[in-house]
Amino acid sequence: MKRNATAVWNGSLKEGAGKLTTQTTTLKDTQYSFKSRFEEGVGTNPEELIAAAHAGCYTMQLTAYLSEDGFEVESIESKCDIDLQEGTIVTSHITIHAKIKDIAEDVFQQYVTKAEKNCPVSKVLNAAISTTATLA
Repeated sequence: MKRNATAVWNGSLKEGAGKLTTQTTTLKDTQYSFKSRFEEGVGTNPEELIAAAHAGCYTMQLTAYLSEDGFEVESIESKCDIDLQEGTIVTSHITIHAKIKDIAEDVFQQYVTKAEKNCPVSKVLNAAISTTATLA
């Protein structure tokens, strides 16, 4: 499986702007700029997209592990916080709220850690990755 996205940028870094389009066109000419990345501007930014990718990937990986072992997943909500410092993504922290039938807390936490280490986006990030999980 291969996926792609395209970025087009026009102008200087601070005054210019860009557009992002994904292969599926879920993002189509989506605006991004210096302001949307480093200030408070309209549009998205690479760190926000990485956070979305990591949250989505992690949630699917955790669901896969739980489902493969026969646990019934009612819901999993994951929020990813990316920390960019001095031009480097230094951490990616995922906060998870899950409803899983008939699972003990310690067993659930083992799955949380396994998914943290093995989701494909976790593997590609060169940052400290951490999770905090709450089982409802």
